[in-house]
Amino acid sequence: AAVPAGPDGELIRRGQALALDTRAQVPDHVGNGLNCTNCHLNGGTVAWAAPWVGMHKVYPKHRSRSAKTDDLPDRINDCFERSMDGKPLARDSAEMAAMVAYMTWLGQGVPEDGKVAGQGFGPVDTSLTPDPDRGAQVYAAKCQSCHQAGGLGLFDPAGKTLFPALGGERAFNIAAGMARLHTAAAFVKWNMPLGAGGSLTDQEAMDVALHFTRLDRPDFADKVNDWPQGGKPVDARY
Repeated sequence: AAVPAGPDGELIRRGQALALDTRAQVPDHVGNGLNCTNCHLNGGTVAWAAPWVGMHKVYPKHRSRSAKTDDLPDRINDCFERSMDGKPLARDSAEMAAMVAYMTWLGQGVPEDGKVAGQGFGPVDTSLTPDPDRGAQVYAAKCQSCHQAGGLGLFDPAGKTLFPALGGERAFNIAAGMARLHTAAAFVKWNMPLGAGGSLTDQEAMDVALHFTRLDRPDFADKVNDWPQGGKPVDARY
């Protein structure tokens, strides 16, 4: 209801639609079965689920993975190429303008540095040693009913994602942030099972994250260009 009327509001609503139903909105740019909101929950509005609130002021910023200063369109296209295993949007496209407009609208009133409580992912004890066998047990008990055996996801007859794939050809590729152990564990700890975030222990979150991040998934040819000046995280898949 707070979205303004007129062309500005239409652009914001278009950005929201892209976040919620990405694959249907831009099928040529999504190579798997995922939508932005599968990780950025509820259209990028949920604390500790990589919310987009404030991101329009956080970027541009220097990132070690690219070894350059990335702006918001760069970051959006990173997700299209990695998390969506697809193709980048044209920087001057209506779709890119809509996504930036939506993210900017979400961040109304945030401090100039863009920092607000709940950004990124919540804390998890990454000093714990994850166990793949325990992870498989946690997955079977807490995750499989939605994400299905083998992490292959659940889809309706038209192919729309009901619960996203965590492995296989319809999942995020090896270079996505969610393919990293610590990122995945933090997301799981605070957001999963859906509706019961925070119910798993840090150990369970680390265990199950190890289980599903090591599932087979699409490769990413350009991964050879990541972290050209060093700084690769210890939990990267490659």
